[in-house]
Amino acid sequence: MSTAVVINHRARSAEQKALRRHVVIEAAETYFGEVGYEAFSMAQLAKRSGVAKGTIYLYFKTREDLFLSLYEQSLTRWSHIFIGYLSKSISSEVYAETLYDTALADGTLLPLLIRLEHIIEHNVEIHSLIRSKRVFISEVKRIAEPTSTSLKLSQAQAIEIVKTLGVLLITATRVDQGPALDNEELPNDVQELIASFSSKPFFVKNAIRIIECIRTEATSNA
Repeated sequence: MSTAVVINHRARSAEQKALRRHVVIEAAETYFGEVGYEAFSMAQLAKRSGVAKGTIYLYFKTREDLFLSLYEQSLTRWSHIFIGYLSKSISSEVYAETLYDTALADGTLLPLLIRLEHIIEHNVEIHSLIRSKRVFISEVKRIAEPTSTSLKLSQAQAIEIVKTLGVLLITATRVDQGPALDNEELPNDVQELIASFSSKPFFVKNAIRIIECIRTEATSNA
């Protein structure tokens, strides 16, 4: 077999593998949106994606390895969407609300982000973890650049804001993981307590404080 034939065969094989992996990822995201984290089954995913279960494990060593890839995909997708909403100058409140709304609109990102450090990252190989951290670093820098322009801060301060608001977003949205009580009759004081911890107002209020604190520090040090 000539070298050219071998190279073409490998190229086609690599293309086929990449295509098959893409099909699995797309099926996984749809399936995840339907059943969530706990009920997600690799066997069921194999049926839905039309590949053997063993084939899926050629691309993803564990269920968490698959979730990590889904997280990376959703993080990159969300960052592009969020950046598209940023203008040359916006208020801290609008910035915080936009970050929250766009992150929440992505049905994959937050459910995985909430479980990332405590579950997912503990069940993947080190090279997958390193890859994921590098994706995170890249997306933080991508978001920080327009954030710096929009909020009139330095690049370093913008990076600090993006990282800190990411942690705040995880904390705020964990509140929404509690039992659904919409149809329950609750005493007024309990209703008020629950409302005070509703994730969006909690996030926006504290995000504004963080942004303004960093802005004040920048002014003080100028």
